[in-house]
Amino acid sequence: MGIITALYGGVTAAGSSAESRVYPLVVKSGRGSEVDLAQYRGKVLLIVNTASKCGFTRQYDGLEALYQRYNQEGLEVLGFPSNDFAGQEPGSDSDIQEFCRINHGVTFPLFAKGPVKGEGAQPLFKLLTERGPRDLRGAVRWNFEKFLVDREGNLIGRWRAYVTPQSASLNRAIRIALSLLKPLQGL
Repeated sequence: MGIITALYGGVTAAGSSAESRVYPLVVKSGRGSEVDLAQYRGKVLLIVNTASKCGFTRQYDGLEALYQRYNQEGLEVLGFPSNDFAGQEPGSDSDIQEFCRINHGVTFPLFAKGPVKGEGAQPLFKLLTERGPRDLRGAVRWNFEKFLVDREGNLIGRWRAYVTPQSASLNRAIRIALSLLKPLQGL
């Protein structure tokens, strides 16, 4: 595949099995409706646990810039607010949506607030941290961890909060993932 291996700051060349794909998981939208992640099949996903009162909150701007830059090529940025770390996401889903839109111009999808670590973690984050490639497993440590998922639904990269959306390693991995398998036209 030509992808380098790096723990929590890059991508992996390790393969995944069907049981570790994000499809057919269903998540809750920020408005409370169910969203089947299979609707993103054929897209590259950047899944991020977010918080509005965190020192890394300015990363919303960078995430939106990534979304605007690469969305036409097949990237979807998916934000999952969580109050797991120091109570830094205290608002309701509607408060979060409004804050992100007004203060950071966020247009990428924000989902319902929920836990991303521990026994009560959302199934998506359990899968990303427990069933993905071995070198990318482990608990979410803070807000704004980033998980890169290929067009087939496999976790292929993970970056800790301190790696910004503008980082060269993240942008390079996104470009590689976008170029690996173009979606089939006309299907």
